[in-house]
Amino acid sequence: MRYVLKIAYDGTDFAGWQCQKNAVTVQETIETALFTAFGQKLKITASGRTDAGVHAAGQTCHFDAQLTVPPEKMPDCLNRLLPPSVRIVDGWAADETFDCNRSAKRKTYRYRLYVASREMPLIDRYAVRIENAPSIEALRNAAKLLEGTHDYKAFCASGSAVKTTVRTVYEIRVEERAEYGLRVIEIFVTGNGFLYNMVRTMTGELLDLAGGKRTKESLLTAYDTGDRSLLGKTMPAKGLTLISVRYAEE
Repeated sequence: MRYVLKIAYDGTDFAGWQCQKNAVTVQETIETALFTAFGQKLKITASGRTDAGVHAAGQTCHFDAQLTVPPEKMPDCLNRLLPPSVRIVDGWAADETFDCNRSAKRKTYRYRLYVASREMPLIDRYAVRIENAPSIEALRNAAKLLEGTHDYKAFCASGSAVKTTVRTVYEIRVEERAEYGLRVIEIFVTGNGFLYNMVRTMTGELLDLAGGKRTKESLLTAYDTGDRSLLGKTMPAKGLTLISVRYAEE
């Protein structure tokens, strides 16, 4: 049977999703729980990797096994063996042709910012503090420049090995709210796939475009040339959360 799991995790203390030597990762933590529960070494395949410090509310993974536990009971079976920072929130069965990585059609990430002169501990774990920010209207207007199908090579950190750097960003939605008397900005990015550090770099570029530090012309040149120096900075990992992964079956 092909089991599919939906996972939420706080990435603060993990070295990312993928198993690594001499580092604690989310994948290793879940595979250890599976081995403890069933006495089998089961390898899980995720919709994609998340980097060190990045969180998830809707990561998905699959594995194949012949077990007596029904898929919908898998969360209760594994959660008792997992640390509080990792939880299986749902489980179901899929056809053997389904692949959490290859079958993914859309992913949505959220990047969270808050505006304050000093850190707010009740927000700071999952958001990045900035001392000032452009207006919500300026951010939304700038977001339109980052949507569409483009070569996002300039948005990709060095060291990434991919066949193509062309991606489609379907929507960038910018929302604003007040929390603890502070201005909180949430940037939701939905696309067919993302490059290494792409959303974090897009957030830095969005702030610079809306704030007048970068221009539409410099962005278009970055698309054409792949020149990373033409874009804003890569924002810290802790503000990024994988919100959801959508599949054709849905």
